[in-house]
Amino acid sequence: MANTSPARIWVMRAAFPALSLLVIFLHLLPLSTLPSRWAPPDVMMALVMAWAVRRPDFVPTLSIAFTFLMADLLFQRPPGLIALLVVLGASFLKSQVHPHRETAFLGEWVSVGIVIVAITLSNRLILAVFSVEQPSLGLILIQMVATLAVYPLIVLISESLLGVQKLSPAEAEALGSR
Repeated sequence: MANTSPARIWVMRAAFPALSLLVIFLHLLPLSTLPSRWAPPDVMMALVMAWAVRRPDFVPTLSIAFTFLMADLLFQRPPGLIALLVVLGASFLKSQVHPHRETAFLGEWVSVGIVIVAITLSNRLILAVFSVEQPSLGLILIQMVATLAVYPLIVLISESLLGVQKLSPAEAEALGSR
């Protein structure tokens, strides 16, 4: 049974930016100076999507926006574009969460996959409209597929190590009454 105490919620709300900072730090480490032939998965996006589906109260919209805006600035991407698209995608997934309806993991994975594909294609389209230089389509597609492939691992780690379980109907009702 998931813990719905206010202290637990605030700890997990602080854990999301902390985990994101760790991911950003590991991504920025200069482990190799040669250009890579493949793009690593977007672990932050998979983490947000997993938590937005399982426990929407752990990832407030402002936290997602500020974390991804900081990532945009540190990764030298167009500021705010990915942040906006991820906020929209996470908000869509949060609105689709119905505590009285249990969905199988495969259905969850498909809906998250559709959102990740939409974010990737929207980002590519917006950058093309504004004639911003972009990485090759192959790298973007590799990153998208890698993010989709790493999603089950992120869910497994979130559930087993961090205790991010889906809300039961009773827990959702208790949270709604606060």
